Amino acid sequence: MEVISKQRNSRMCIICGLDNEYGVRAPFYNMEDGSVMTIFQYLPQHQSYPGRVHGGLVTAMLDEMGLRSLWAKNRSEDIFGVTLSLDTKYRKPVPYSTDLLGRGMIIKESSKFFITEARIMDLDGNVLASGNIKYIKMPAETIAENCDTHEEMPYLMEDDRREFKING
Repeated sequence: MEVISKQRNSRMCIICGLDNEYGVRAPFYNMEDGSVMTIFQYLPQHQSYPGRVHGGLVTAMLDEMGLRSLWAKNRSEDIFGVTLSLDTKYRKPVPYSTDLLGRGMIIKESSKFFITEARIMDLDGNVLASGNIKYIKMPAETIAENCDTHEEMPYLMEDDRREFKING
């Protein structure tokens, strides 16, 4: 599947923050079908049981992909939302220190709400975790006081990724 463009990264977000020493630092890509994708690795510091990522960080990645799928579909990072509900299904242990794929897509969108589906997969295409997430659309300045999104999301680090191959 072809990459259309890359999304910005933030400073301190646990999932996408490039200045967060314990963060995942995941890059996110707008895809030709309107979905968002990422390739990333969890760190050993994200461990729950040995060899496994903590379920809260798995859910955090699903949530991040959900919001970013709105940006991918609308080709704009100026639309924000707040999570209303998130239903996570843990299918297989999610390992750290190994490449993983993430994909999020809009299932339904109205003027005030949107619903997404997100998945974390291994490189063979096996789904390790998935989630259905419902959001309410809100302006960034309503979500956080003194929030300057251009100040918090300053990084647009282009790379040479032009496609994703999903096996399975």
